[in-house]
Amino acid sequence: MRCIPHASFIGFTSTPIELADANTRAVFGDYISIYDIQRAVEDGATVPIYYESRLAKLDLPEELKPKVDEEFEEVTEEEEVERKERLKTKWAQLEAFVGTEKRLRLVAQDIVDHFEKRLEAMDGKAMIVCMSRRICVALYREIVKLKPSWHDGDDTRGAIKVVMTGSASDPLDWQQHVRDKARRELLANRFCDPNDQLRIVLVRDMWLTGFDCPSLHTMYIDKPMRAHGLTQAVARVNRVFRDKAGGLVVDYLGLAHELKAALAAYTESGGTGRTALSQNEAVTVMLKK
Repeated sequence: MRCIPHASFIGFTSTPIELADANTRAVFGDYISIYDIQRAVEDGATVPIYYESRLAKLDLPEELKPKVDEEFEEVTEEEEVERKERLKTKWAQLEAFVGTEKRLRLVAQDIVDHFEKRLEAMDGKAMIVCMSRRICVALYREIVKLKPSWHDGDDTRGAIKVVMTGSASDPLDWQQHVRDKARRELLANRFCDPNDQLRIVLVRDMWLTGFDCPSLHTMYIDKPMRAHGLTQAVARVNRVFRDKAGGLVVDYLGLAHELKAALAAYTESGGTGRTALSQNEAVTVMLKK
């Protein structure tokens, strides 16, 4: 900077960060230009995102409904791998509730039914976001019980895969899902190929940012998320692809409030923030028309 004291430094950010300890403008200064998601939709650069809550449709007893409060602190996948024996936290308690066998069985059945109906209307792919690697493996197991033909132990075949990190110390039944970088890249190439039979991936953290799969049109969220992390994740389904009219975010945890809060931070930055539209709202307009 001493060599070019009169230079102007310009930064680009795809998602504004408005958390108390990491405010974009406090660090880099005010915005000089904003291109928000609604403008991108109007320009045809992205497609709209629709929101659907499926929490009530699971018909869970009250004791199996996870409680996500504002003080929830997320654990990253790396922390989960390195400290899995020491995670005696609120995260671990919530993970136990979310990952009960009965609940995952209901979620698996609902996802299978829902996605098959989606495919009848529009060809494409889906991502399931789980709270932990354990839940990824368990939910995968429940789904392939319902759809055995979707499973294949070969990375080059199969309609459903788990994409996660791991180590040799992980349980034996997890090892088939723990892949090195080269094998994960193989799955990424398969998933991004609209003609490949790989239709569904289960993830915990991976592929939620910086991953571009235009044919991805449905994201099932079963993990507490908030702020820019949530905004970045749902943006995975807004890529333009063929006759894709929009992406759909399916919520199994009741994250509508968190999504609205994330968009509120976006509007503070000057954008319109109209990122996700209620599916019920779209149906109402359709019926009127």
